[in-house]
Amino acid sequence: MPVAPPRPKTLPLTALRAFEAAARLGSFAAAAEELGVTPGAVSAQVKSLEDSIGARLFHRRAKAVELTAPGSRVLPEFSQAFDQLGIAVQKLRDEAAPQVVHIATSPAVAQYWLSPRLPCLRRDMPEASISITALETPPNLKRTPYDLCLFFDSEQGQEVERDVIFPVCSPDLAKRLSRPQDLEDVPCLSDSTWDRDWAIWLAAQGLNETVTPHGPVYSLYALAVEEALNGAGVLMGHGALLAPLLRTGRLVAPFEQHVTLTSSLRLWRLPGRSVGATVNRVADWFLSDGPGLR
Repeated sequence: MPVAPPRPKTLPLTALRAFEAAARLGSFAAAAEELGVTPGAVSAQVKSLEDSIGARLFHRRAKAVELTAPGSRVLPEFSQAFDQLGIAVQKLRDEAAPQVVHIATSPAVAQYWLSPRLPCLRRDMPEASISITALETPPNLKRTPYDLCLFFDSEQGQEVERDVIFPVCSPDLAKRLSRPQDLEDVPCLSDSTWDRDWAIWLAAQGLNETVTPHGPVYSLYALAVEEALNGAGVLMGHGALLAPLLRTGRLVAPFEQHVTLTSSLRLWRLPGRSVGATVNRVADWFLSDGPGLR
């Protein structure tokens, strides 16, 4: 009776994915955030992988991890393999013809730029279902289930709209402002995400050494916008986001000076998506119709 040789034990895909993410990002915590698990889970997966192969892949440090020599040598192959796996998964979704498009964007863009355009998109593409997730930083599309990223960026993706900043406030408060120097006498609202906006705008006017903006700082741009609407102070506005409020007159720009930043509102997707995939048609709609509301 023939005897089959023992089969080698297969290494778990979850453990290999945890290793690749931690090695690429240099941190169990960062890998956990990308994978949607806890740092402890990543650590346990990596430990099980090390036990299975009989070799250490990381040196554990107080605030980071450092690859061992074997880990460094195999990382490029694993990264390439998971890149290809991510592309293959997206192609599989395209072949299955799903109509759901998952968009990752920042909270401010989701509320002030994307949301007002959704009714027009539903009218033009009723077959598409749009899912939106608000994130503080862009995700890696090769490692996450999102189809599109829409963020202010200076390099990635295709430009949708230039990022132009200028002070905005309520109409009543604007009556007290006739020149930029008057900003010394009113609260200047700030958002922690764009904490350098005031310095950039004032420097462009040659006022960075004569005007010191003072006022509350908000963790969400939406809170800062609401306070500007309430007349609490002057906010450094992003034209791409606040165009509807400016158009209706709820906010006004008290000064003519605008500054165009090096970053733009940009959209990107994984290359290689099927030509007729819903994600491509949605992306093309934003690129062609996104800057304006029809």
